[in-house]
Amino acid sequence: MTVGAAAVGVVVSLVLTFVVGQGHEDGKGGDGRTIASSSTPGTSPSTDVSPSPSPSPSASTPELPPGYTSFDDPEGFRIAYPDGWTRSTVASTYGIDVVNYRSGDGDHRLQVYQVAEPTPAASFELYLSDQTPKPAGFRKLGLQTLDDGSFTGTRLEYTADSLKGEPDIGTWHVYDERFVASDGAIYAIAAYGPDADGHADELELLATAVTWFCPQAGTCDDASAN
Repeated sequence: MTVGAAAVGVVVSLVLTFVVGQGHEDGKGGDGRTIASSSTPGTSPSTDVSPSPSPSPSASTPELPPGYTSFDDPEGFRIAYPDGWTRSTVASTYGIDVVNYRSGDGDHRLQVYQVAEPTPAASFELYLSDQTPKPAGFRKLGLQTLDDGSFTGTRLEYTADSLKGEPDIGTWHVYDERFVASDGAIYAIAAYGPDADGHADELELLATAVTWFCPQAGTCDDASAN
């Protein structure tokens, strides 16, 4: 697999997954199922996972940045994240398990999950509503519609004073993008990092992750595998 149709021109994402057994920051969906907010922690022990070989990107796909690993995740998708990061999962009542990739110091995280709402916009409408609790000190910075041709996606940018289950690093900066992937399902990829060091690192994490994202059931561009 290489880049999926869901990856075109996309950068970023976050989390409104349907997850089992989260804490007081969780909300309830309209059907009463538990949903995890942007503070969803990876409660399973972090485990190093050796990357599986992946085809080279096609001519239309950006080169994998130095220091990144292309990985075929057991949950059924291909993604890229920085070398040496660890993987953990949280059980979900909808779709795939929530997958977290973390830096060694815990200051940066990528999160991938499947969205139950019918559209990315509807998912954010629920998350930003009063019925969904937010992490401490939540501040919305922007919400952007990314629809372009065959691509459908929405991106939320925000900061939070703290995230449940994550290190105390000061203010967190988060990009949260939810999009329709090439298999027709809606996924989210979120990038988390310290607000103090600027936003370029979160953008690079998400741009790379989303560009290389490809679900097993999707039709992805494998033009120049070698």
